[in-house]
Amino acid sequence: MQDDVILNISDLHKSFGAVRALRGVNFELRRGEIHALAGENGAGKSTLMNIIDGILQPDSGIICWNGTPVSIASPTEAQKLGIGLVHQEIALCPDVSVAENIFMSATNISRRLLMDYRALEDRARSILGQLADIDPAMLVRDLPISHQQLVEIAKALTLDCKVLILDEPTAALTEREAQILFSIMRRLADQGISIIYISHRMVEIFDNCDRVTVFRDGQYITTQTVADIAPSDVVNAMVGRVVDTLYPDKMRPQDGASDRTPPILDVRNLSEAQRFRDISFQLKRGEVLGLAGLIGAGRSEIVKGICQLEGDVSGDISLNGTPLSIRTYGDSIRAGMVYLSEDRKGDGVFLDMSIAENISALDLGLVGNRVGTIDAARETDLAETLAAKLNIKYGRLSDPVSSLSGGNQQKVAIAKMLSVDPKLIFLDEPTRGVDVGAKAEIHRILRDLARSGVGIVVISSELPELIGVCDRVLVVREGQISGEVSGEDMTEENIMHLASVLDAADAQLQSA
Repeated sequence: MQDDVILNISDLHKSFGAVRALRGVNFELRRGEIHALAGENGAGKSTLMNIIDGILQPDSGIICWNGTPVSIASPTEAQKLGIGLVHQEIALCPDVSVAENIFMSATNISRRLLMDYRALEDRARSILGQLADIDPAMLVRDLPISHQQLVEIAKALTLDCKVLILDEPTAALTEREAQILFSIMRRLADQGISIIYISHRMVEIFDNCDRVTVFRDGQYITTQTVADIAPSDVVNAMVGRVVDTLYPDKMRPQDGASDRTPPILDVRNLSEAQRFRDISFQLKRGEVLGLAGLIGAGRSEIVKGICQLEGDVSGDISLNGTPLSIRTYGDSIRAGMVYLSEDRKGDGVFLDMSIAENISALDLGLVGNRVGTIDAARETDLAETLAAKLNIKYGRLSDPVSSLSGGNQQKVAIAKMLSVDPKLIFLDEPTRGVDVGAKAEIHRILRDLARSGVGIVVISSELPELIGVCDRVLVVREGQISGEVSGEDMTEENIMHLASVLDAADAQLQSA
């Protein structure tokens, strides 16, 4: 069996100051297998992958490549061995083209004085053809996040990989794009390429992987064949305790309001140029409302339009029965409507600023004094109160947000929304890239907020999350609401039927 092992890691240790990120971990990867690596944020998964890719160096331990001990001093050395890593956080150059990003490594070592852009774009087009219809001449900054993730994957596919590491690769992908990626993964595995697959999504692990290794708190816990272990066992090994449920109980009769009470949000005939049109819906008191749809359907655009974050929007919006006139996002905040971006690192938090500074950033007037400067004591009090309410795990409130795990970073982003005492929160992909334990906590927070009278609207590409956390789901297709599901009708099949363009075409054919 050892002849089948391409990568073997033994007793690896890595510390960052007093923080022990890896404590004697072991990991074995066989040729041609898809091996899942599971664990909560902070378990040590990304640290191990960065060591394998030469980004970090271990404090001690042994890494064997094809049975021979090696020292991987840099990402260049890793590439020479045949290791490719697709990071969870997108690391593209936004101001150059897709093609240039895909072949950046090859371009950097090329001795050509002039670049043949047409040839580069043709090569990029052949790679991208396996994944999606993306123009290789486009600037990366003009692509949606899902397509940027596919460009990252395309970069890795151009390398002569023997081991491909995918860190949460589907976090920003549509279901269709994810299925294409899974098909490519299986094809690569059939060719003898080994894949390390990091994901918090149990369905993806059990549908596509051969084995799964679990880390917890920087330590190796177990390795099992997926056929011999249940998803609940993996989750329990990840968190070190039994997780009874990922989703809290839904709205109870006493959570709602009488028929005479106006809805929290009433949207009528909302339209914006070519992106969405004739959007009308209500958010009832006490409920969590979901927005589903394929990437590009207009979900985020509708919510951003309501908050006046982008676009020239027409239509009528009322909050708690009061008509609103919203011209800027500042007006929206003052009215009580806030938006949590799907791009946590880009728009949700300021990574290099402190936890306390992030929490107060939405309205500095809350922590200002008479002379126009920040009152540090007020800022700290606000941060302490919200950090306790959301169970944020941190060292000091003066620590940068970048020092926190992904789940705690997301809680800081939510705390920033709560700092202005909102009446309504729109949350766009609120648990993207967040581990199972943190997901359950965030879902509980959202339900508690709804019960306390705060309006909650959730946009998610994870259908199980929408079904589990929402009382009702509106489905958006091509800039319009194509339908609504609730109760027993809230199934993945029904949501996908309403979201699919193909379904609309079929319906037209049947009615013709």
